[in-house]
Amino acid sequence: MSNIFKKLVQKFTFRGTVQWIGVRPAKLKPMVELQSVWCSITGGLAGDRYSGGANGTRMVTLFQKEHLDIIAGLMQQPTIRPEQMRRNIAVSGINLQSLRDQQFQIGEVILQGTGLCQPCSRMETTIGKGGYAAMSGHGGLTATVIREGQINVGDQVLLCAD
Repeated sequence: MSNIFKKLVQKFTFRGTVQWIGVRPAKLKPMVELQSVWCSITGGLAGDRYSGGANGTRMVTLFQKEHLDIIAGLMQQPTIRPEQMRRNIAVSGINLQSLRDQQFQIGEVILQGTGLCQPCSRMETTIGKGGYAAMSGHGGLTATVIREGQINVGDQVLLCAD
């Protein structure tokens, strides 16, 4: 991220809220909804199938809860549930794209936004035919763990100050 863009992003006070937390216990298994989760610097989210062997840049996946309505509209469905996205954390009230290449705090945890969380072919099953295309541009953000701790539903999401 360029220094100019970073300065522009930091001029706005960002504050979001964790609305939903989920982990994937095993490949192709349903998401397990949680009220809180331990986030480790060496393994990502406890209970997630990637825990302990998590790709360093994709230890945690996040998406904007507001995008559920957009995806539902594109799919011509009344609703899309958070677990259908197969991401770990749904947040509201903050533009996740502004956190890319930035450090941000959720509860006790500090994360570093590492990139876009692109949809995968599994979206054709969890959301329905056309799910992959509907999620394009709405897949969320990947992050790595800088400081471990507990994340709870209701925690605030804040951009870290330089």
